[in-house]
Amino acid sequence: MAGSAHRQVSVRDVATAAGVSVGTVSTVLNRPGVVSPGTRARVHAVMAELPARGTPVVVVDRTRGGGTHCTVAVDDVLGGELAVAHLLEAGHDRVAFVGGPMTVGQVRDRREGALRALRGSAASLVDVPTAALAVAEGWEAGQRLSGLPARDRPTAAFCANDLLALGLLQHCVGTGARIPEDLAIVGYDDVEFAAAAAVPLTSVRQPRRLLGRTAAALLKEVREEDHEHEQVLFTPELVVRGSSRGR
Repeated sequence: MAGSAHRQVSVRDVATAAGVSVGTVSTVLNRPGVVSPGTRARVHAVMAELPARGTPVVVVDRTRGGGTHCTVAVDDVLGGELAVAHLLEAGHDRVAFVGGPMTVGQVRDRREGALRALRGSAASLVDVPTAALAVAEGWEAGQRLSGLPARDRPTAAFCANDLLALGLLQHCVGTGARIPEDLAIVGYDDVEFAAAAAVPLTSVRQPRRLLGRTAAALLKEVREEDHEHEQVLFTPELVVRGSSRGR
């Protein structure tokens, strides 16, 4: 059929050629750290070998496109910096970073931002690693924090996402710890129910609708012959609520 040599390659084409699922290809593009090195290499090799116009993909919520794809993301380093700077301004000098696994790029970036906020101050960051970004992991982090000697216990926590923050908040409420007097908490994502928590949760908000609209617009442009890949980075916003107001 005329023009078939220039057919747009799809994610399904890549998956078929690499012998993996469509979901695996998507994960390689968006969360490569959770895919085995062998599978990542196979998918990347197939993408390089397929027709030059490449796969019509816009990578969302990840800044590392390497120039091979359009990316739409939020500046998570800045988001982490905003969160911890807020806690420092509230008078905290020992801040826990609750998050993991560190193979997730967003977690690494948010922690990097936290460290950036601490530069030049006498405050310290206490890492509380988690195996997943889930409520149960946040609750477990609360267990570990409450078990520390009082002199070593952080007075504030920045969580890599709101699910962790809500789990930590649940633990504090269940054990009688006062928020924010005993522990100030800041989350990330500003999910819909953050404001409705037992103590309304301070969180870093991402412009999710704008992310989606921008990704959709770029996906249309990717199909054009003269398209040049773009890396779009949005600025996050700190939404302050009761879980972190001044001590």
